[in-house]
Amino acid sequence: MNWSLIIIESDMVLVAMIWILLFRRNKPTFTSLRPLEQRFRRLARKKNLSILTVGLLSLCIRTALIPVLGIPQPAVHDEFSYLLAGDTFAHGRLTNPSHPMWVHFESFHIIQQPTYMSMYPPAQGLVLAFGQILGHPWIGVLLSTGAMCAAICWALQGWLPPGWALLGALLAWLRLGILSYWINSYWGGSVPALGGALVFGAFPRLMRRPSVSNAIVMAVGLSILANSRPYEGLAFSLPIAIILLLWMAGKGRPPVAVSLGRVVLPIALVLLTAGLCMGYYNHQVTGSPFTMSYQVNQRTYGRAPLFLWQQPHPEPVYHHAVMRDFYSKYLRDFQNERTVAGLWNRALELALLFWLVFLGPALSISLLAFPYARRDHRMRYPLRIGIFFALALWPETWMQAHYFAPAVALIFAGILQCMRHLARWRWRQLYLGGVVLRTILIICVVMTLFRLIAIPTKLWGKSAWPPGILNRANILRELAVLPGKQLVIVHYDDNHDSANEWVYNSADIDHSKVVWARDMGAAANQELLQYFNHRQVWTLHPDQSPPRLDLVPANEIRPTAIEQKKQALRKH
Repeated sequence: MNWSLIIIESDMVLVAMIWILLFRRNKPTFTSLRPLEQRFRRLARKKNLSILTVGLLSLCIRTALIPVLGIPQPAVHDEFSYLLAGDTFAHGRLTNPSHPMWVHFESFHIIQQPTYMSMYPPAQGLVLAFGQILGHPWIGVLLSTGAMCAAICWALQGWLPPGWALLGALLAWLRLGILSYWINSYWGGSVPALGGALVFGAFPRLMRRPSVSNAIVMAVGLSILANSRPYEGLAFSLPIAIILLLWMAGKGRPPVAVSLGRVVLPIALVLLTAGLCMGYYNHQVTGSPFTMSYQVNQRTYGRAPLFLWQQPHPEPVYHHAVMRDFYSKYLRDFQNERTVAGLWNRALELALLFWLVFLGPALSISLLAFPYARRDHRMRYPLRIGIFFALALWPETWMQAHYFAPAVALIFAGILQCMRHLARWRWRQLYLGGVVLRTILIICVVMTLFRLIAIPTKLWGKSAWPPGILNRANILRELAVLPGKQLVIVHYDDNHDSANEWVYNSADIDHSKVVWARDMGAAANQELLQYFNHRQVWTLHPDQSPPRLDLVPANEIRPTAIEQKKQALRKH
């Protein structure tokens, strides 16, 4: 997040509010916007068309912006891990056999034993696989973000009037569907947000009129959450499940046959099917239907546990110093966060992260109406679900914006409810709230355009677009056009940042055009060189500026000691 842009947006909000409050007689009337508002209301009344419009708008605008924003390259460990899963699924496999030289390819957030695979649940990998089949993994990210925006519109229609639901979906698109890392990386965020929107949108519809179709939609959303963000999905879904159960057992409950036949049974059948598929997937990857690859990765490499109340794991055997440094750093962070000061700072950081991603200065103005929105009967359940969800996120060891993803539809429902109450504020026969609301929306659009203009013009210095480790991508592109297959041995300096990782490979290592391996010293490297004796060998020093790539002469590649003995025996 660029703080300069935050300051500019804050200044715009401040100037606009001062103008509105001090120069009451000259407040803007926005008469030029009335034709646009009328067309907006006509579109909003056609609910299905609104959903389709939001989804297509997200796809078309981001596709049109490819010349400006580009297509992202992977940068963080999670992205490479998800891409490994996507490549595996795209080749028709659930996992990959362990490589004979797997120690040379060990890296973060993947497992090498008992199989070679991503440590994450499969939903994001399936999306990337679909995109890869269509031509590029990022196509899957694009499509999932479009589906997320459409699902948010559908979900908000269950809680709000059509016009406000459409506005909320468009605001979600502005915040998350253009410049957010959710669409400009491979981390995920859109997939669990899609699942959460389906659950959140089906919830009020089931309570108003139980139906098999809405129950199936909710169950599909629950299945997506279980296979993308399992813990956060559970924290979001559990209070909804409790409310539904209390409703089915309460005074105004529907007939038992309706509850069982139209709600419980359809959800149970879909979840049972999803559970069996998850168990089969886990069995193929880890050897046990009840063991996730995430658990295998944590047992193999992790030191800091998943939650702050848990105890650290003993240090495992690390084959590479860079991996020891990485997990030791996370352990130190974990220990700091368990202190009273650390817990307080964590709460502040969580609130700041939430504000930066979902609100920003302009949308924060709507929170002035929160005391009124809080008393709205429509907010009763969303507030309870949101509080439970926030408390569940607090003790997690790690913290990222996409951990909020299951609750995105709920978040924007709350923002829009505040906006609805804000729009009713009056001062001397003038709907002051409506003027403020239109000003906020204009600022949101203007700031989005300003951010887009700032990228190609490099207003903030060197452009960071497209995101990713561009040096690695450029080297990979150069090696990919060379004749024959390539082996790159990566050597890190002593001051290497473990967050900047280069050693990641595709699903089928042996048949990859370029293979990345760790420098394990001359003796250990000989084993790798002998195995890949048909490849051209390079040494890479990524910590130098620019990264230095050196070709290893063929006469420097020596056979292993075992191979030397075999050659000596053949001579005799």
